[in-house]
Amino acid sequence: MFTSLPDPRLRAGITAVGSMLPDGVLSSDALQEEVARRSGLALPPRLLTQATGIAARRVAGPGVYASTLAAGAARRAMDAAGLAAPDIDLLVFASATRDMVEPATAHIVQAELGTRAHAVDVTNACNSFVNGIDLARSMVLAGRARRALVVTGETPSRAVQYAPADLAELRAGFAGYTFGDAGAAVVVEAVERGGILDVDTETHSEHWEVGGIPGGGSRHPRGDAYTYFRGDGHELRGVFEKVGTAVIDRTLHRAGTDWDGFAKVLVHQVTVPYLERFAELTGVPAEKLVVTVPELGNVASATLGVQLDRVFGALAPGERVLFVGLGGGISIMTMVWEKS
Repeated sequence: MFTSLPDPRLRAGITAVGSMLPDGVLSSDALQEEVARRSGLALPPRLLTQATGIAARRVAGPGVYASTLAAGAARRAMDAAGLAAPDIDLLVFASATRDMVEPATAHIVQAELGTRAHAVDVTNACNSFVNGIDLARSMVLAGRARRALVVTGETPSRAVQYAPADLAELRAGFAGYTFGDAGAAVVVEAVERGGILDVDTETHSEHWEVGGIPGGGSRHPRGDAYTYFRGDGHELRGVFEKVGTAVIDRTLHRAGTDWDGFAKVLVHQVTVPYLERFAELTGVPAEKLVVTVPELGNVASATLGVQLDRVFGALAPGERVLFVGLGGGISIMTMVWEKS
């Protein structure tokens, strides 16, 4: 681990990005047919498609894990930056999904990449990736790392309840039917100008029971009943509508700009109606958004990384991007990044 006194003039920024999507494609209509077949429930035609606006999602096949998607995205980011394994001295695996409880999935990714960096996991639901970027930024600014690789691999499709016992169980796990799989990665290092200019968070942990996957920890170490996502998407949306806009307003005020000051706005996307409500509440112009949810579904913490990868090459130096994250727990997070 590289250690030195921090340089007060130092800035940290994102200098490369990569993403990876699994090959499998599952339409919402096919998913609904499978749920109806396994559960025996009679569901209205095209219920999932119409309720979520999600046409399809990518799903990881056999032998493809969170670490697989993370490592694939990492290789693309490193190639884009012209980096080799020895160039990385901090590896952060930041995801709501992991390969196993122990060891940290960062070690599995590191073994795939051949790096020898300090390797850690960061987990905070769908805000994990932005939290990981913020941690890497802090380590660079503190002189604890020269160059960090922040990766995520998300396979939440494996936490979907395909055979709900009844309509109540279907409703309890309905948010899980939005899930898709993806990986993303960014390189974070010192930059001479631009970089990550602002980070803000707001946490309302009294709502931690709104949604999640309860199995695998000390409360429910075993049992299939706890391996599926359960949650109240309406309550989660309600919390954001109540407090999330204030975080965005603060960020815009500190940035000294309105939406015109950002080339793009990357937003965590759960469903199409949820994204439309976000635009209605905040007033963000539609052309600023990078819309991924209809074709990919909710890819958890990989959402913002995949969106960034899609626009990174088209951004000019000096253009700014606003990241807006929302995760179970509940946490809301914004980050202002300027391309160097």
